[in-house]
Amino acid sequence: MQTLLCVGAGGFLGAVSRYGLSQWLRAALGGSYPLGTLAVNILGCLGIGALLGLSQDHSGLSENARLFLVVGLLGSFTTFSTFGHETLRLFGEGQLGRALLNVGLNLALGLGAVWLGALWTQGAS
Repeated sequence: MQTLLCVGAGGFLGAVSRYGLSQWLRAALGGSYPLGTLAVNILGCLGIGALLGLSQDHSGLSENARLFLVVGLLGSFTTFSTFGHETLRLFGEGQLGRALLNVGLNLALGLGAVWLGALWTQGAS
């Protein structure tokens, strides 16, 4: 039961955070490009990288903390399925360049954010 509560609580916070950030970016910047999805994917990758870096140099995360942060919070915050849907929508609308840009940015910036997060936290005390 404790496992489900950790995942569920983290999942709630991650999903609400994803929705809020996406809506805020859409309102602030407008346009049809899915910047909200890109932003949450990059921030989620940065968070995963930071947690990996912290757990490599220190005693690591407890199982409950890992379930809450990695599985729940970041698992519901990042939106790879939404990324896939939005990319296919762009393709379907004939926006080949924007669709390819979306794939490239999510891939390059996401992987870069994981690396940066891990690098950033490896020297933390």
